Amino acid sequence: MRLGIDIGGTKTAAAIIDDDGALMALRSAPSGYGPEAVIAVAASLAREVLAVAAVSGQAPTHIGACMPGLVDPATGVARHAVNLGVELLDLAGGLGAELGQNVDVENDVKAAALGAHHLLGRHVDSHAESAAGSAGHRDTLAYLNIGTGLAAALVLDGQVLRGPDGSLGEIGHLPMGGDIWCGCGQRGCLETLVSGSALARMWPWPSNPFDAAARRDPEATAACARICAGLFLAVQLLVLTTGADRIVLGGGLTSYGRDLEAGLHAEIDHRARMSDFVAALSLVRRVELLPADMPAAVVGAALLNRPIHPGRSRPGQPTAIPQRKEPACRS
Repeated sequence: MRLGIDIGGTKTAAAIIDDDGALMALRSAPSGYGPEAVIAVAASLAREVLAVAAVSGQAPTHIGACMPGLVDPATGVARHAVNLGVELLDLAGGLGAELGQNVDVENDVKAAALGAHHLLGRHVDSHAESAAGSAGHRDTLAYLNIGTGLAAALVLDGQVLRGPDGSLGEIGHLPMGGDIWCGCGQRGCLETLVSGSALARMWPWPSNPFDAAARRDPEATAACARICAGLFLAVQLLVLTTGADRIVLGGGLTSYGRDLEAGLHAEIDHRARMSDFVAALSLVRRVELLPADMPAAVVGAALLNRPIHPGRSRPGQPTAIPQRKEPACRS
């Protein structure tokens, strides 16, 4: 049995899953602000789900936690989680002291990528598999988180890739042109084209811009077009640099659901009509939205450092999380 904790910018969740991935308990609450409150809320939720698990006489063999910012799994320290009021936090040490057990930690986007890979199931596209030839094909999933900012993570054969300093996947800070200043100190970064902050800059109203665009509002139409064009660039970048079979879209901006997906597909089709090269990438078949009710980050946190068992999931089939009889969810 494994315990996962996802500390988000607005909400914290804790979950218990068994070794087959079945969800035993899930709890959530508004995140704390500041280092002490962040740990306190996360630990409190963890104790709630542990109490549910204790009814069956079980205790977790592993605890994992994730949060935004620069998270170093080796030291357990998280830095620069601005939305949580955290400049420096010993995440592993703080939670470990509260829960009396070692805690593995990771960045939230990387944990969500691992969770998405597990929940959606291993998938090898037949075209990609045949292209790989007799050498075989490696299962590659890229998770693109479109939240306040923009970041990606890569899962290769069930393992999250980090790079030497954990910066692998920070594609939001790749300058793409333009004169908009990014929070990182550069101009024209990709996340100034596609992110929640980019949309807020172009459409600073609470109404749905896609609905407004459907009513031919010119400002909304321009904002949606720019967001979908930026999203196309992010998807193309991931395919060209990682060779990912699947690009899974998650994060706050995906709350626009099918409207965002349709806009991206229209942008891909437009680019493909102009370029045989783009058409050959078959981007539409590679991209999917993470279902809104899929708790990818908290499940990914629970799975940190889990041994990989090839073949547990059938190719192309989602790895379902069956619900146990205990009360499974309370927000």
